[in-house]
Amino acid sequence: MKKEKANFLQIIRNFTQSQPFKLRFAFILTSVVVILAFNATSEWNFLESLYYDSVAVMEGDEVRITSEYLEEMSLSNKTDVLCDFRSARSDFCEIKDFTQIIGHSSILNYYSPFTNRSLQAHKSFKIKPHPRKHDKIALAHVKEISIEPVSFNQTPPHCTMMHIAPAIVFSTGGYTGNMFHDFTDVLIPLFITSFPFHGQVHFLIGEMQPWWIKKYRPFLEELTQYELINLNKVRRGLCYSHAIVGLQFHKEMSIDPKKTDSKYSMVNFAQIMRKSFGLERENATMLGIHNGNKPRLLIISRKKTRSFTNVKEVIKMASNLGYQVLVQEPNSRSKLRKFAHIVNSCDVLMGVHGAGLTNLVFLPSNAVVIQIVPLGELEKLSKEYFGIPALDMNLKYLQYNISIEESTLIEKYPKDHVVFQDPSSIRRKGWAALRSTYLVNQNVKLDVTRFSYTLLEALKLLHHYQ
Repeated sequence: MKKEKANFLQIIRNFTQSQPFKLRFAFILTSVVVILAFNATSEWNFLESLYYDSVAVMEGDEVRITSEYLEEMSLSNKTDVLCDFRSARSDFCEIKDFTQIIGHSSILNYYSPFTNRSLQAHKSFKIKPHPRKHDKIALAHVKEISIEPVSFNQTPPHCTMMHIAPAIVFSTGGYTGNMFHDFTDVLIPLFITSFPFHGQVHFLIGEMQPWWIKKYRPFLEELTQYELINLNKVRRGLCYSHAIVGLQFHKEMSIDPKKTDSKYSMVNFAQIMRKSFGLERENATMLGIHNGNKPRLLIISRKKTRSFTNVKEVIKMASNLGYQVLVQEPNSRSKLRKFAHIVNSCDVLMGVHGAGLTNLVFLPSNAVVIQIVPLGELEKLSKEYFGIPALDMNLKYLQYNISIEESTLIEKYPKDHVVFQDPSSIRRKGWAALRSTYLVNQNVKLDVTRFSYTLLEALKLLHHYQ
């Protein structure tokens, strides 16, 4: 069978080489669409070799563009560069043309047969490829990428490798290391940008940290079938037929299917996340059907800020309601795969607003997320960061807003203090004041009787989900 396949592929190669350039190139591009549609990855290397034959030839360790390709480009006399700078969170450029990327110089050249006059009419662009566009602190150590038009006729490209599969250039700088930012700033935008390519896409990563790559490698390998490239160490040209600089951002910790061509969503993201870490449970326990199985409740614990001061009382109350209770504290030293399996084994996850709730991405469908919101007028922000993403992932969501008596701030301030009566005045002082008052210096002592009604509501949701 392998011999027959090899003979067939050789016939295809001979056929394409005997055809006029336009027909040959059209055949290759059509094949790209078919391979992407059916995810026929085993034939991709063969198709790339046909592309090389049509567009370029290797001379030593560099690439020379074929005269046929240059002639075809000169007849078209156009290039296809689409940039979108309208988003408040991310800049994005897509170059559907021959590109050369020199990572250590932070330069991307896109090539076309420009004349001197037409070359001047084409714009250069500069992008920091990380979705925190106006955050100067986050972008301080993210290198800017210069996207420059170059004429084939004036400066022939030098490439050490050439690929028909596109490249996505992005940065893992910013606030990565904080799990929430790992997902909302990088992993979800990367999924949005790369998913349509079904793995046939190269990742060129700026500010690449080995520990970060190791942590999320299982997921990254679901998105690309190629080796990850450290952009800052690319000292000679890498060439692509199609390149994207920057990542698409829709909303915090989530995807807007209306903005995607294939209508994919956070449900797809969660499925791939579960697959990449080998998580077996697709659905939460449906109570009343599984013959006495207790629902598992995971309490996300925090030791330093926004911690529970009476967690033992909460455990006792939840156990009396019929829960099997686990208490875990995720941190940077936690083995992500191990922690993901713990989360996936649970039916209800609860925790105070914070990065630990990002672990909801590992829950089975129809599980329940309970977010405890501390004082400080944080209700809207909390729902945006974790409530809406939970619902978008086909999870159930309950929000518990604590009372003044459940905040440890009551031990520091009288009830008539502005901290309780006018949180907006604290907010107007800026993020630092809000963070210090409500996020750093506030812990939570749950009223177990009041909170028990929320846990009972979670049980009802597990009884009735569809």
